Amino acid sequence: MPGIWETHMTFSLRSRKFFNTIAVVLALALPTALTISSADARAGGGMSSGSRGTRSYSAPPSTTTAPGSASQFNRTYTQPGAGMNSAATAPARGGLFGRAGGFMGGLAAGFLGAGLLGMLFGGGLFGGLGGLSSIIGLIIQIALVVLVVRLAMSWWQRRHAPRAAYANAEAGAAPGPQTNYRSGLGGGLGGFSFGANNAPLEIKPDDYEAFERLLGDVQAAWSNEDVAKLHTLATPEMVSYFEQDLAQNRARNVVNKVTDVKLLQGDLAEAWREGETDYATVALRFALTDKTVDRNTGAIVAGSEQPGEATEIWTFARRPGTGWELSAIQQTN
Repeated sequence: MPGIWETHMTFSLRSRKFFNTIAVVLALALPTALTISSADARAGGGMSSGSRGTRSYSAPPSTTTAPGSASQFNRTYTQPGAGMNSAATAPARGGLFGRAGGFMGGLAAGFLGAGLLGMLFGGGLFGGLGGLSSIIGLIIQIALVVLVVRLAMSWWQRRHAPRAAYANAEAGAAPGPQTNYRSGLGGGLGGFSFGANNAPLEIKPDDYEAFERLLGDVQAAWSNEDVAKLHTLATPEMVSYFEQDLAQNRARNVVNKVTDVKLLQGDLAEAWREGETDYATVALRFALTDKTVDRNTGAIVAGSEQPGEATEIWTFARRPGTGWELSAIQQTN
């Protein structure tokens, strides 16, 4: 009959093999999950980010350009019931493993990397220690695996979260058809159709020109990784997200290039005023060439040279004495 120490060693070896297998699976699966959206690498990363003031948790009305619904925000500083004025100026912050890094990001990533490497090479996190130390090491390894699994599941749920926050807004919002005010000279301004503006804020032709110009300028500044320029085009909150995404690209040694941006169609979803801040949410369908290349070789690692199209919902904000700036980008469902 094996002794208690022999039984413990057998259990530890079997457990170690089991968790080695889990570590290998996670090491292979997580990088794949993190690059799922690499094909949508344009400014905003194909995600829904930013704030729409007190309407951040309300779905913008559908339009001719975007007849579907807008996805809820994956990233926003605005809390339910809070306005944007405080959220737009909030400092950039990352989650536990936020792209911006931070103390917890670096510390946890270091421990996680060391633990996974230890398990992969058979030594474990506290390999070489015996008795009680081995048991503690095994417990810590289990905790690390559980932490990684929970983080992966949380990321996946946020990425594909149900649109419950929009349920009430959509149930009570049935936007009527929009009147087309295109001129006889071949259409509205640029690709814009001047929809029925029932909001208390009047959007004028000069405003539509600004929206179209910002579409191209933001993508150009993003492609050039010009953060200083982005600060002149977007709210501090949106710039913080751009900086996070750019940092992730640098870590992968790639750069995203978005060129040949041209507005094909656009119309106003809604416009309103909160205090001294004006807001306008606009549906945009635009052409672009979106590719991600290796920084050293220039080889294309995602996207292509072929032009494509994208439809997004952009919200712009304007304060007294300033021009319009990008406040949010939302994807369409």
